[in-house]
Amino acid sequence: MYKILIRPVLFLFDPEAVHHFSFLAIKFFSRLGFGGLFRKVFVVNDPRLEREVFGVKFKNPVGLAAGFDKDAKLYNEFSDFGFGFVEIGTVTPKPQPGNPKKRLFRLKEDKAVINRMGFNNKGVFEAVEQLKKKHRVIIGGNIGKNKVTPNNEAIKDYLICFEALFDYVDYFVVNVSSPNTPGLRELQDKEPLTKLLKKLKSQNAKLAKTSKVKEKPILLKIAPDLTEDQLLDIIEIVADTKIDGVIATNTTIERKGLKSHLILSEEKGGLSGKPLTNRSTEVIRFLADNSKKAFPIIGVGGIHSAEDALEKLEAGADLVQLYTGFIYEGPALIKKINKAILQEMG
Repeated sequence: MYKILIRPVLFLFDPEAVHHFSFLAIKFFSRLGFGGLFRKVFVVNDPRLEREVFGVKFKNPVGLAAGFDKDAKLYNEFSDFGFGFVEIGTVTPKPQPGNPKKRLFRLKEDKAVINRMGFNNKGVFEAVEQLKKKHRVIIGGNIGKNKVTPNNEAIKDYLICFEALFDYVDYFVVNVSSPNTPGLRELQDKEPLTKLLKKLKSQNAKLAKTSKVKEKPILLKIAPDLTEDQLLDIIEIVADTKIDGVIATNTTIERKGLKSHLILSEEKGGLSGKPLTNRSTEVIRFLADNSKKAFPIIGVGGIHSAEDALEKLEAGADLVQLYTGFIYEGPALIKKINKAILQEMG
């Protein structure tokens, strides 16, 4: 129904406007009591789908990637569509409007999206207020720095977000791989990244001790555009800092092989969706093989079918996340993936 009736109408309008409209619609129907119907249609309840990864128990291995519910407005409602976890953010210490509009583009022929949103969000403390509601789903907190914060002061921004969210999320994701904040990807270099992650690990231990709880898992989200040498550096950094895992991958700045109109496909920003399927799987496999599966991996990038998800799991991912595939394929995709995982198990 989504692909036949709903998507063709939504795709007639501006992507960012549709995003906001979709949030209003989901909230409206949930308040009318449709959440139970959504759960009945989309949720697959089976204990065989449960996964314990980096000490967190997930109801199923299919999550919603960061960037969709930036301000933690609808995480419970998204769980009604069958997601086993929802990653909020990227949040920054101070609210920021992001980059000038227009900044979100559909590449329909490629089943892709280009975005240069620029960490638009209402700030970490607004997200905290939203997260004070009872959670029906595992929540990840994706943290970043404000655009105006120079890289040599970036650690302060990440610490502010980490401390604010500590009591409200189940795991953290350090985002240094978005292409839409100037200079951010420079923080992926070995020295600054190691320093940042060690500082967060240290603060994690302090907060856990003060709150008398376990430390929160910390994951690193990496770009698909890293070279093999850089990926080997990532493996070393994970071992050195003892963080809990990697999310592979963020959006790409690569534009090879796109079918869409040249002017559209050359828009600046991060490309997500089907053109990223193979590269993100390659990165997952490289990390898993070269680390001898030393740490958990969440696979994301170009998952538009159950087969795409299974390929990432086979390559070494422990969990998967959707973003652009959710836009193009609709919530039925979550159910299809979970059903296919069960079928693979026999």
